Formats: sequence, structure tokens, C-alpha cells
Amino acid sequence: MTEESFSTTSHLLVAMTTTETDEIQSTGAPDVPLSSSLGVDFYFQCAVVIIGAVGTATNGLVLYAMIASNQHKKQLLIFNQNLFDFCSSVLLVVTYTVKLRNIHLTGVLGYWLCMILLSENLLWCSMNGSIINLLSVTVERYLKVVHDIWSKKVLRRKWVKISAVLFAWISGIVYNTALLFPTSDVVDGICYAYVFWESRVAQLAHGIWNFASFFVVVLFIFVFCYGRILIVIRRQARVMTGHSGPGSSAAQTQSQKIQSNVIKTMISVSAFYVITWMPCILYYLILNINSNLTLINNTSVLTKFTISSQYYQFRGLRNYYCYFSHVKKLLID
Repeated sequence: MTEESFSTTSHLLVAMTTTETDEIQSTGAPDVPLSSSLGVDFYFQCAVVIIGAVGTATNGLVLYAMIASNQHKKQLLIFNQNLFDFCSSVLLVVTYTVKLRNIHLTGVLGYWLCMILLSENLLWCSMNGSIINLLSVTVERYLKVVHDIWSKKVLRRKWVKISAVLFAWISGIVYNTALLFPTSDVVDGICYAYVFWESRVAQLAHGIWNFASFFVVVLFIFVFCYGRILIVIRRQARVMTGHSGPGSSAAQTQSQKIQSNVIKTMISVSAFYVITWMPCILYYLILNINSNLTLINNTSVLTKFTISSQYYQFRGLRNYYCYFSHVKKLLID
């Protein structure tokens, strides 16, 4: 980024937050009445901390239950998904607890505090990784049902699932960190994340790519994989019904139940993903399209849209696990 564009952007951002900057002393304590300092943002941040604490406890129990029942080895990707949710909840508590301190950032320590916590870098690394891992779970279930023979040869190898787990963690961290450092900085003691772009073209291109990758492509994979699973199950159900004879209704009842579970899972995972992630991703796309908007004082809005997504993703995975145990009984080896 050129010195001229950096100066212009900095002056614009500082002008937008003049009141906030003037209120902060060198100690970081706001010199304003208590009634005005404890605004909506303060109470929202407190609510986020509470939600994060609850999420930490519940996801911690799920992880403990899977380890105690030795399911973390059998269902490695699902265990990893819950691990992502647990880390997201912990980082939610830590990040917003630090934000409640309203720290005036100075020096090297202030810079790294901005880059690591106040920018929500670690939090979004975990959230982006959870999306990637959720896709891995979807593809795994798709292969086990639609390409059963091939999946038995490939997915049985432990290194395949371990590679998928590592890819989700590494890609989530690398992507968000590589995006953060060139576009973020500390100006007048305030952390500005994802603001300073080399050019409007780069900002717009990234906004479109982010929307397409984390929403359009993800939703397409959900619908495609679940749709193919449903088609295969219906075909196998017809075969099983033909073998069982016209007088038996048990196979028909079982197949109808499995198909119903697949449809419910497809609708719930896809719908919940759209409901919980679309406002966040669409909002971020608008920010990159409209140069007059920034993420300043709006990062809480992004996090607000994504808090509930962790719960709904786990709920979808639970449905995955429940119906797939019945699918295995129906499919012909």
C-alpha cells in the first residue's frame, strides 16, 4: 500500500472514531460518565462472554464423553469438529474479556495484542477451520454411502483422516493470518482489523472470493452430497423391498424412516448454515464492496452472527451420526 493511500485511510478511520479516541487516556480508562460508557456494546460483549463460557462447558463435556467412550478414534472428524467448537468457545471468552478492558494499545505488545486477540484472528482461524472440517465430514459420509467399496479401501487408512484433520487446522490458520497482517494495524492506540488494502481491486476480489468459497461452494457441497446420499438410499431401499417380498412391510417402514432422517439432516444442515452464516458472510461482502464502510466498531456484529452457528453445526453432525448408523443396516455389502 502506498504512503498516500495509507495516510488517507488512516485519517478517515481516525475521524470516524475521534470521540472514542479522545475518551481514552494513556492508562486505557475512559474519562466519561459510567452511564455513557456502559452502552449496548458493553452489555453485548458481556453476553458474548457468557455464551462462550456455556459453549466451553458443553463442548468440553461432549469431548470428554467421546474420549471416555473411545469414539474419538472411531469418529475422528466428528471429534475434531467438536474440538473446533470448543476452541471457538474458549477464544470467544478470552477475546471479549480482553475487549472489555478497553486497552489503549502502545508499542510492540499492543501491536501483537491487536494482531492475535483484538482482531479476533485466533477466533476466526478456529471458525474457518470448523467450516472446512464440516465439509470433510460431509464428503466422508458421501463417500461411505455413495462409493461404499472405494471408501472402504481409502477411508480405512488412518492417515487419510489425519490428513483431513491437519488440513482443516492448517488452512484455517494460514488463510486468516495471511489476510490479517497486511490489512491490519494499530492507529492511535486502536486496533483496526482488515482495513488497509493495497487497492480497491484486491479488496473487492477478496470479498467476492470469500463469499463464493465459504458460502456458495459450501452450500453446493451440502446439497450435492446429501442429494446423492438420498438417491442411493432410495435405490437400495427398492432392492431390499424386492428381496423381502410383497407381504413384508418392515423393510418399507425402515427405508422410509431412513429416507426421512436423510431429508431432515439435509434440510437442517443446509438451512441452519444459511441462517447462521449468510448474514455474516453477506455483511463482510458488502463491507468489501462499499469502501465507505469498515469493520471498525462492527466486528461484534460479525461475531454475533456466527456464535449460534457452532451449535447448529454440531446439531447437524449429531443427526449425521444418528442416521448413518441406520444407513449401514440398509445398504447391501
